Amino acid sequence: MQKYVIALYIRLSLEDYKYDSMSIENQHLALNEFVSSMPESTNAEVLEFIDNGYSGTNFERPKVQELIEMVRANKIDCIIVKDFSRFGRNSIETGYFIERVFPLFHTRFISINDDFDSDQHKGDTGGMDVAFKYLISEYYSRDMSIKTKSAKYAKMQRGEYQSKVCPYGYRKSANGRMEPNPEPAAVVQLIFQLAATVIGAAAVTRELFKRGIPTPGEYKAAHGQQYHDVSRSRGRWSSSTVLRILEDERYIGSYVIGRRAVIEVGSTRSRKKDRDKWFIIPDHHPAIVDKELFEKVQAVQRRFSLPTKKTREYPLKGKVYCGCCDHALSRIAQKKPFYMCRHSTADVNSRCRDVRADAAGLEEAVLLTLKKQLEILLPEHEDGTIHLEATAAKCSE
Repeated sequence: MQKYVIALYIRLSLEDYKYDSMSIENQHLALNEFVSSMPESTNAEVLEFIDNGYSGTNFERPKVQELIEMVRANKIDCIIVKDFSRFGRNSIETGYFIERVFPLFHTRFISINDDFDSDQHKGDTGGMDVAFKYLISEYYSRDMSIKTKSAKYAKMQRGEYQSKVCPYGYRKSANGRMEPNPEPAAVVQLIFQLAATVIGAAAVTRELFKRGIPTPGEYKAAHGQQYHDVSRSRGRWSSSTVLRILEDERYIGSYVIGRRAVIEVGSTRSRKKDRDKWFIIPDHHPAIVDKELFEKVQAVQRRFSLPTKKTREYPLKGKVYCGCCDHALSRIAQKKPFYMCRHSTADVNSRCRDVRADAAGLEEAVLLTLKKQLEILLPEHEDGTIHLEATAAKCSE
């Protein structure tokens, strides 16, 4: 006989750290005490899913996604949370899962503090009482977000708010302020000095690679700050990284923050704000580059700037990678478009340097390969047509 599986879901956001009652330990204790009182707990398998440091305003959380996948695979019989807000603060998505998805897979949902048990509400959604609790959780989250953002913006205007991550060339001092980090600060100065001699960003990257200077990502990873996968960098700087450094006003001591804003509450997507909405405070911290050199570089680099290009869509966008270094290939739009590896431009000895792949030929080769695979998967009918059967579609996933 298959075991009865109970899933305990625990979530703690950064804001919840202020309240002991919301701690992971307290949630764990409350859920386990409730489970022990359930008749179904005898010989049941109890699983725990914990999302630590995640907002409940969306479902982009690793453990809740894992839990939902197990529900869809009919591996969960009952889900227990301390209250609705632990599962989610978005009223539409929370209601969708509790009222539509879980009943479809015969998964029981229990919220202890809300005195809600889906087994007691079969055939209905729990009524207005439950609906209002969804809305209260969502509006609480929105209200907290607005208050937190207002407090942060007030600190930004006073120059008191400090980002957790310092730009390359800086580090946090003992008092939490930014100060130059000698080794990478010297590299930043070198980049500006090279750029001031009227050479482009690509030439700067070649010089940095020639001198064996690690990229910002490699430097941070070597000092315990593993923010990105740098296994493929191999000391090769990109022109975009150099250009970002050259236009960053923080290197002349100006405090620049608030350049981006999230699209909606709980979202991880953001957009760049207009410059007049940024927070810029001159002489906020020690400069690495003097203003005269910075302005000279800006004047020089404008000669190399390209007009804004329209985004072009093409069949293999984001799907073509270099066979030598595994980096995405860039599609160069010319009369005869081609793909090339921009990451290899700094390394004159790279095997993929100056190698070009004809775009039309590559796209044709991919099309022919797909056709061959479809001929194997899809049966041809007497009239010569090909029909996509359900079993074939599943095999092709």
